[in-house]
Amino acid sequence: MININTPLDGNIVRSLKVGDSVAISGTLYTARDIAHQRLCNLIARGESLPIDLQGAVIYFVGPTPAPPGRVIGSAGPTTSSRMDAFSPNLLEVGLKGMIGKGYRGQVVRDSLQKNVAVHFTAIGGAGALLSRYITSVEVVAYEELGTEAIRKLTVENFPVIVAYDSYGNTVYK
Repeated sequence: MININTPLDGNIVRSLKVGDSVAISGTLYTARDIAHQRLCNLIARGESLPIDLQGAVIYFVGPTPAPPGRVIGSAGPTTSSRMDAFSPNLLEVGLKGMIGKGYRGQVVRDSLQKNVAVHFTAIGGAGALLSRYITSVEVVAYEELGTEAIRKLTVENFPVIVAYDSYGNTVYK
């Protein structure tokens, strides 16, 4: 297991290879389709983003409400390809990592190489287990989106696998 901390930089990203098991500690931001679209609209208009994407990692998740005694409910990954139309724009402005499940399109894979970034996969169907690695949660943008609001998660040893590295390799071949 490779331990890394966010924010990520090019040296960390370049050290990661397809198939590596990684434990992430630090900050992850949650975002799904609508939040991605809103961020990209802000970028297109040259406006400030509600979160700092420099070295950031976005987790494609819409967590469930927290049960008593927990900071978050189930927090499993959603399908990554749904963010393909938006990911290259976010990578261009500093995003260094994404977490989801499933395939990414060629445009995203090319953008990962160009921008020295990485895509991780988390195990689908294990949202209750993954939530145990999340120590705090704060809504930071688009609260009106409910579970799809952008949240700042603090994580400790959040388990992922490198699915697409910055060299154009993938575990899905």
